Amino acid sequence: MASTILPDAEATIAFGREFAATLRNGDVIAITGDLGAGKTHFVKGLTAGLGGEIAVTSPTFTLVHEYLCARWPLFHFDFYRLESADEVRDIGFDDYLGGGGIMAIEWADKFAELLPDYTRWVHFRHRADGTREVEVP
Repeated sequence: MASTILPDAEATIAFGREFAATLRNGDVIAITGDLGAGKTHFVKGLTAGLGGEIAVTSPTFTLVHEYLCARWPLFHFDFYRLESADEVRDIGFDDYLGGGGIMAIEWADKFAELLPDYTRWVHFRHRADGTREVEVP
């Protein structure tokens, strides 16, 4: 598992931008980590790396944001407030799978069973020195 230390939010965004260069249309990215670990900053970088000039915010209350980027659309999900797989399906999750574009899912581990086998996992964690660490299997 590759691990990278991210000293600040700017480094997290830069990491997301670099990661975006590895994506193909239809990819699903499962993003895990505690509150404030860098998940949304990572998605800001993904969006920029896909050619989006959009203000990215956490979809915690709206559950999904759609960003039209130059390369492909990015569908940004947040499973934090969802309590069941049925709730995930009710927001149209299955319609997004295979529908074209990139899916980035925060708190994806809550409903890992709903994700396809080809999902790419990205794990964030806080470090004692105030930095963050990201692991990509």
